[in-house]
Amino acid sequence: MISGAPSPATTASGSGLRWQIAFLVSAAIAISYLDRQTFPVAIGEIGKDISISNSVKATLDSAFLLAYGLMYVGGGRLMDVLGTRRGFFIIMVFWSIACASHGFAEGVIALAASRLLLGMGEGGGFPAATRVVAEWFPVNERATAMGIINAGTGLGGIIAPPFIAWIILHIDWLGVSSWRWVFFITGALGLLWTVWWLLSYFSPSTHRKLGDAEREYLRAVMEKAEAPAPPVPMRELLRFRETWGVVGAKFLSDAAWYFYMFWLPKYLLDARGFNIKAVGSVAWIPFAASAIGCLVGGGLSSRLLRHGYSVNAARKIALGASAILMPCVMLVPYVSVPWVIFLFSVAFFGQQSWSTLVMILPTDLFPRRALGTVAGFVGLGGALGGIVLGKTAGYLLDHGSSYGRILLIAGSLHILAFLLILATVRTLKPLPLKPQYL
Repeated sequence: MISGAPSPATTASGSGLRWQIAFLVSAAIAISYLDRQTFPVAIGEIGKDISISNSVKATLDSAFLLAYGLMYVGGGRLMDVLGTRRGFFIIMVFWSIACASHGFAEGVIALAASRLLLGMGEGGGFPAATRVVAEWFPVNERATAMGIINAGTGLGGIIAPPFIAWIILHIDWLGVSSWRWVFFITGALGLLWTVWWLLSYFSPSTHRKLGDAEREYLRAVMEKAEAPAPPVPMRELLRFRETWGVVGAKFLSDAAWYFYMFWLPKYLLDARGFNIKAVGSVAWIPFAASAIGCLVGGGLSSRLLRHGYSVNAARKIALGASAILMPCVMLVPYVSVPWVIFLFSVAFFGQQSWSTLVMILPTDLFPRRALGTVAGFVGLGGALGGIVLGKTAGYLLDHGSSYGRILLIAGSLHILAFLLILATVRTLKPLPLKPQYL
């Protein structure tokens, strides 16, 4: 530490500013999840104008996830090259316009193009969030910070069903179909957030709200952190089994998550006889549980660290506690509607508790300038998992299968993912990169 300068981790103004930034990024993630829920929630109304089978729906979901996963890698690299402030602004503008473009679609091909563009834009969201956490938070606060940011997924999901249902039921301005206004309005919300971002976010070394002593300390720290160094090649990052383990775990667990998120409204419509008003009245409840899960998972890990547990133990205990909740969805086909919502709520809670912790693992393993790229690999793994299970679900449902078989598969995936992490990430500590990349 620099003599005479306070650590930003211990000063009141620095600490308050960090948590403000966490909530700012959480709002972006909330808008992201609102945007990606527009299609699943509005699909019943869209289907009145554009014919969409289960297999076609799975293809449209896959278009989003493929672009999302690929751009997760590209977006991570973009963050490493452009920096967090400029990079996050660019991707948010892009995905907000892409979201609005759904409202102009006249057929499946146009919808697919819009889904691809939305996925491309949103793919940079979590790599940017990971960089924000690494820039602003010390190790013992990162899981909690990521929990707050990841809680935006729950907030977006809470808002989406009733908000989208309200638009569909009440807005048909200018003779335009109500489902089209869903996309126009949600896209506009993202553009409004970019104004907030430009006014509020700066790197720690230049933020005007920091005191002089903090600024001096952080300037020195950031200059050292950002000293010229060769970029870490992808092949260097991929030579570690830990990288593949985290990517593989994300492939398994996000397969289940994307199925729940993209298919829950349709399950309620098809298997439980709901209409759009009924979907809007209850589909937000599991997302509320997911928001709590984000905070609990990260908070548990941080609490264990404060009580003297190692990083390795704190992360894995919290991951295991999250994974063990997930098989409950296997019971969904056999219970009444209130229990269906309860079981999905438990699963959403466990998933987002899990997700918060998985997203923080790269910050424990890799240097900050490689985090965007590593987070990109992890996100790509998750998106590919979502494509595989989503396409499987669409095919099975169109060929006479029930949701029960798919839920049996989905409910087992987090357990398998946790076992994979135990096998490949033996100890959570900085990995031995070659000397020229340290």
